[in-house]
Amino acid sequence: MLKIWGRTSSVNVQKVMWAVAELGLAHERVDAGLHYGIVNEPWYRAMNPNGRVPVIDDDGFVLYESNAIVRYLAARHGAGTLCPADLQVRADADRWMDWATSTMAPVMTPLFWGMIRTPPEKRDAAAIEAERLKMEEVMAILDARLADRPYLAGASLTMGDIPAGCFTYRWYALPMPHGEHPHLARWYARLAERPAFRAQVMHPLV
Repeated sequence: MLKIWGRTSSVNVQKVMWAVAELGLAHERVDAGLHYGIVNEPWYRAMNPNGRVPVIDDDGFVLYESNAIVRYLAARHGAGTLCPADLQVRADADRWMDWATSTMAPVMTPLFWGMIRTPPEKRDAAAIEAERLKMEEVMAILDARLADRPYLAGASLTMGDIPAGCFTYRWYALPMPHGEHPHLARWYARLAERPAFRAQVMHPLV
């Protein structure tokens, strides 16, 4: 059975759990990271020397890095759906997964930590506002992409929507002003209609 290590409050674990839920895979998840510990145990470091979550063990095949895990599970269990059969559509989905890591995450991470995981008395309001404005520029890119298609890689949900969808939930959930991005809002509403997204991603921010 597929085994997953990682806490549900981690955006990277949420990516994997969303994919698992969309694919309907039998699995066992073990809380790990932050106050749950485990990640610095020698046996865990043998699986992932970075000491981060998530990590999976799929009948003896161990893999870490959340996007790689999503790609693997999509290819193994979702060929033609989460993993597009058409090579160019698949490459497009891959591109948006990498874009979320290279462009969304570096802005969202300090914004999230500044607003949620930093005690109120230690928050830097100016730095938070600067990141919020940067995030508006990032979300405008997504909005433009979604102007003529329901999902990032085309007509249906693919692995390409998963990382960006997880970060977008956090963006909407943060208690701050949000700009008008109508195409993005429609895409997000489609994601929020999916039981797997609601169950695995739409958690309170902690």
